Amino acid sequence: MKFNTKKFIKEKIAEIKKAAGYKKALVALSGGVDSTTCAFLAYRALGKNLIAVFLDSGLMRERDEKEVLKIGEMMEVPVKVARVSDKFFTALKGKIDPEEKRWAFRECFYQALAEIVKIEGASFLIQGTIAADIKETKRGIKTQHNVLEQIGIDPKKYGFSVIEPLKELYKPEVRAIAKALGLPKEVFERQPFPGPGLATRIVGEVTPERVRTERLASKIIEEELVNFKPFQCFAVLLFDRATGMVGGKRLLGEIVVIRSVESTDALTATPTKIPWLTLEKICQKITGEVPGVVKVLYDLTPKPPSTIEFI
Repeated sequence: MKFNTKKFIKEKIAEIKKAAGYKKALVALSGGVDSTTCAFLAYRALGKNLIAVFLDSGLMRERDEKEVLKIGEMMEVPVKVARVSDKFFTALKGKIDPEEKRWAFRECFYQALAEIVKIEGASFLIQGTIAADIKETKRGIKTQHNVLEQIGIDPKKYGFSVIEPLKELYKPEVRAIAKALGLPKEVFERQPFPGPGLATRIVGEVTPERVRTERLASKIIEEELVNFKPFQCFAVLLFDRATGMVGGKRLLGEIVVIRSVESTDALTATPTKIPWLTLEKICQKITGEVPGVVKVLYDLTPKPPSTIEFI
């Protein structure tokens, strides 16, 4: 049966109105298609009782804040920017295990939102959790930062109740809803970006310096692969070091992995067949423009057995 976007939108707006009533609700807006779709549904339901917040965790891409502010203008809701990067880097300090990093991010994420909820006098958090997030978390594949009640965590411990309008949908349906809501193509076709941001693309400890390296390398990969339109493409910064030569001298430098995949629902994925000349160009740009990187690899692993992100 064909997915009925108009019916879904009508039903979810009514559900949000019924759940929140006349109370204020906060939406954590990252700029991704899931959170943006949630925000537009919530605004139609709640109007001025909706508060949009962008958490500057220090783990986002350079353009993300600017794009979120543009979305706020489209929605006619001012976006509050919370500068909380120090809290996230403190929470992640010294952590190497992937699940420990995800748990630390999730706790810091909700604690940061809890403070804003209290200041704003809100009662609800509206978030863009989708079916794939819940499925992977409950199956123990990896903890998604936006899953609470489904694994027995009561969100009221943070001082709010949660509304999740998209929790029954997968990415293709979310994109269809975004399109039906009138969101621009650059939003409803946007590549998925993980809630924990660039932290999921850094193997080992997450530090401001390592995030800067990861951010620069990912920007190059995204720019060079834009015409291929992959489902997702990004850089991964490995924990190990490799011996390189820079200026005729030995340098123990960073290793960057190119990751690019094709998928529809993020539950399975295949590597993008990137031409050799394009891979060479990306390698030259990363080693030439990203300080400290001496080796670039390409990941050919599908999902399964791999996951799309590295941690």
